[in-house]
Amino acid sequence: MAATLGRICKSGLLKPNYGTLIGQTSNFSTVKEWPRSRKVLLTCLGVTAGGISAFIYALDSSARAIDLIAHPPTYKWDFYGWFNSLDHASMRRGWDVYKNVCAACHSLQYVAYRHLVNVTHTEAEAKALAEEVMVEDGPDDTGEFFKRPGKLFDYVPSPYPNEEAARAANNGAYPPDLSYMLNARHDGENYVFALLTGYCDPPAGINLREGQYFNPYFAGGAIGMAQAIYNEVLEYEDGTPATASQVAKDITTFLMWTANHEFDDRKRMTIKAIGIFSILTAAAYYFKRHKWTTLKSTKLMFVPKKYPKN
Repeated sequence: MAATLGRICKSGLLKPNYGTLIGQTSNFSTVKEWPRSRKVLLTCLGVTAGGISAFIYALDSSARAIDLIAHPPTYKWDFYGWFNSLDHASMRRGWDVYKNVCAACHSLQYVAYRHLVNVTHTEAEAKALAEEVMVEDGPDDTGEFFKRPGKLFDYVPSPYPNEEAARAANNGAYPPDLSYMLNARHDGENYVFALLTGYCDPPAGINLREGQYFNPYFAGGAIGMAQAIYNEVLEYEDGTPATASQVAKDITTFLMWTANHEFDDRKRMTIKAIGIFSILTAAAYYFKRHKWTTLKSTKLMFVPKKYPKN
């Protein structure tokens, strides 16, 4: 059929109307042919639609997050402020809380016993704490591994040999390492304190599985860690009453230090920096006044030159 039409067109019996074809194709325009105002309008509409969609999604996510987790209040911690350091007595008690309460499930694998020296304990006390733990070392001359008392350079051992063993002992839940826990959570110090003291009975409509407990400050409300902080859960060697709030405060202060070993150094550096910059600012002000006082006190006058009259 196409070959027949081609022969008819070549013979001149049928002439195609190219003007009509061109007119029909000219009705279709491309993006390049659109006017600038049309492009700007469509771009603005697209951006507006995307912004509205993002806002609706964020609003929906925030609403769902509020339903699932309670936001902890902000407490007046001793270490808040430009010049406030950590309470080292509270940190020492916090180590006792970790050792007697938390160490049964949670590790502290990025803290070595040498880090405790002159922070929470003396060097002799830190050595004694390290020697209480038997650490696997080796191989020796015969190629065998052996157990030895811990030393200052050893890190605090984990209560479980691996993650699988930890999950098997906690109904499938994995107790996280506490070394950097406060930095790993938003508003970490308030979150940890609220979590430790926020256990309560689940409200109506919330069903917990076996081995789960309700805590409104934990995402979803169902947490695999049982309440571990009670009144008189341990006895402090310095005689401080071991109330639940005091115990939670001490372990939180201790975890603030484990996550920020340089905390006191930063505060000390802030004091030094403010002092140095104050002196430099005063010296710069004096130097500026000394150098520019001559120019500022100089009076410039224009005296026109007098020409003799002819």
